[in-house]
Amino acid sequence: MKASSYPLEQDLGIEYYGTGTPGIGGRLRTVAEDFIVHEIPSSFPENGKYLICRLTKRRWEHQRAVKEIAKSLGISHRRISWAGTKDRNAVTDQLIAIYDISKDDLASVRLKDMQLEYVGQSSRQLALGDLEGNEFAITIRNTDLAGDELRGCLMQTTEELAGGVPNYFGLQRFGVQRPVTHVVGRHILQDDYQGAVEAYIAMEYDGESPEAAAARRIYAETKNPAETLKALPVPLSFERTLLHHLIEEPGDYRGALRKMPPKLLSMFISAYQSWLFNKALSFRIASGTPLLEPMSGDRIIFTGGKEDVVTGRTEKTAAMHIRRGRAAIGIHMPGAEETKTTGPVDEFMADLLDKDGITSASFGRAAKFVETRFAGASRVISLTPEVRWETPDDTTASLTFGLGPGQYATTVCREYMKAHPEQMV
Repeated sequence: MKASSYPLEQDLGIEYYGTGTPGIGGRLRTVAEDFIVHEIPSSFPENGKYLICRLTKRRWEHQRAVKEIAKSLGISHRRISWAGTKDRNAVTDQLIAIYDISKDDLASVRLKDMQLEYVGQSSRQLALGDLEGNEFAITIRNTDLAGDELRGCLMQTTEELAGGVPNYFGLQRFGVQRPVTHVVGRHILQDDYQGAVEAYIAMEYDGESPEAAAARRIYAETKNPAETLKALPVPLSFERTLLHHLIEEPGDYRGALRKMPPKLLSMFISAYQSWLFNKALSFRIASGTPLLEPMSGDRIIFTGGKEDVVTGRTEKTAAMHIRRGRAAIGIHMPGAEETKTTGPVDEFMADLLDKDGITSASFGRAAKFVETRFAGASRVISLTPEVRWETPDDTTASLTFGLGPGQYATTVCREYMKAHPEQMV
């Protein structure tokens, strides 16, 4: 294991690498074609009022793409569903479901760098996680290492991946340019809607345009929605939605948030759960126990979904199940349902919640506000991807691999690169 030296990763709980190699450096996504994502869909029940189509897009932010598709079709964006959010700076293809439109209606969608292809009809919408996984074809350019040194590092890193990669939620989970979603989610869970709005509009991060940063500063200093709106760049549509509502209904922060797309609101709460998971995973890694070795108090998740808790008596049996691919070690992310604390990792997570003043009742209240269920769920702590690599030239590396739903390609890339997070977005 190797510790990350980047404060941004540490703030998001992404504190360790699974491999000990020095890293090849370089940059991801010099062009969008350097990050290609193909979604492997699950089967869906045929026949019904949901039109299923394959959406291929290049350099589109997901929520904005959905809103523009809805606008072209003359429908509410709430009628469009999908199984997973894809990267913005990439070329991606995935299924989406659109309620109650015809195949011919797709012809009205004419957006640059976007195509919609009819796939079929379904009796239900798509839900987040409703996919088999994703396949990635990734190019890393301008690496710090070159030639044989580059190839040697790629080979050694690939060998070390057999020991497991920490299954962190990646930077994208928290917002690529402004990783604030977990902060907004924390405020919502604390029943602090004003804090949530202020965090979303006013928190600044490096990398944004000077115009956006100046507008955020105006709101942070004045709390004046009209003055902020005048300065805010037009593409920041969600911030503008919040500000428009506050101009019409001063002080109604709860109502302002309710103007946001439900899936975006849901992502705020999920991002806070993701932050908890990352912090707890780093805590376990810091204990020195390998990712694939169970310890007493660990939860293990079997391939069929059943969960169990490792005890001193069952450690060897659990280790055998993990070696044979029948189970994996997991960490439970808390939600509205009460859960039993089973070991040191759970106790660490409980301390984080106590410090934030958040309980299961907080998740229950947020679930009603967001209209999404947050029961809590377990997530495996490690990945063992089969990565194929090539070096098209002396300072370029190409990686291809597949991952399951909710797993981040950048968590694999960072093992190879060990570069600053900004070089991977």
